[in-house]
Amino acid sequence: MSRIEALPGLSAGNYLRHRLHGDEAVWVEKNCYGDLWIEFIHALGLEPLAMLPFTLAVDFEGDQWTFFKPSLEELRDLYGIDVQELTIWRPLIEHAVEQLSAGKFISTEADAFWLPDTAGTDYRIKHSKTTILLASLDLDKRHLGYFHNAGYFELSGDDFTQLFRLDTAPDPTFLPLFAELVRIDRLVRRPHAELAARSWGLLKRHLDRRPVSNPFRRFGERFMQDLPKLQACGLPHYHAWAFASIRQTGAAFDLSASNLRWLAGFGHPALIAPAECFGAIAQGNKALILKGARAVNSGRPFDSTQLFTDLALAWDKGMDLLSRACEETGPGDLTQTATFGAKLNA
Repeated sequence: MSRIEALPGLSAGNYLRHRLHGDEAVWVEKNCYGDLWIEFIHALGLEPLAMLPFTLAVDFEGDQWTFFKPSLEELRDLYGIDVQELTIWRPLIEHAVEQLSAGKFISTEADAFWLPDTAGTDYRIKHSKTTILLASLDLDKRHLGYFHNAGYFELSGDDFTQLFRLDTAPDPTFLPLFAELVRIDRLVRRPHAELAARSWGLLKRHLDRRPVSNPFRRFGERFMQDLPKLQACGLPHYHAWAFASIRQTGAAFDLSASNLRWLAGFGHPALIAPAECFGAIAQGNKALILKGARAVNSGRPFDSTQLFTDLALAWDKGMDLLSRACEETGPGDLTQTATFGAKLNA
């Protein structure tokens, strides 16, 4: 069987990732599902910055922060991408061959133990669940091209065999991993100005979904309660906790700030100020994850009061500034946004 490419021309060797995953990002990797969509949309020649208003609604849930994901409905409205659950009623590799041959993609949960792009963290070290998007494969050569985290990668050989369980005896106790079918046959390439106008509408919608109380005050209280247990359990436990909490909120507000800065270029300069507040939250969480690791490793006391106070104030100020910016923009201003953006793109 020859190589199957649902998106011809992709190569891990010369792939250029989106600037959201560039060195200037505060959090280069966000979470596996959000990262996957950033790079896939970018590879399609579209702008993923438009989809990011959903990050405004993240909240502290007690033992973790929201694992933020783009709405499938919004992906369809913005880009014409259709995503549906894929029923895994036979081996995943058979679904992959059929669907990729038809120009479709498969997003699937996977074991990072077999993903070489996770070298140094999970690859051949520990088994952990993540999500990848299958874009090309060669069954004869056992070669796979896939989107994961901050880019596009390739694997082959034993990694391919183990990822798809090709030489594994049938196991009735094995439950298939969750997968989605991604179709781009109705892809829409909107001018950036129109995309910005739609993103502005999403921003207002998700702003209304923001937490009813300041999540960083609740997070700070819980952190001080949990710190003794985190120190007792050690760094491996802390890293798992930090991924579910600090990294999620830091990355979410890094993306929120990026979305606001992008929209500011389409006639919304008032968005720069809240973007700075959310950028400060992203930076503050970067400091928190490092200081927390040192406290857990050393077992020493860690007074995080000022750090959480600053995060809480930045959230209050950013949300207030953003609310005022939205209130000052009426329906007629959306047309002006599109016109202004069209001039920028001319």
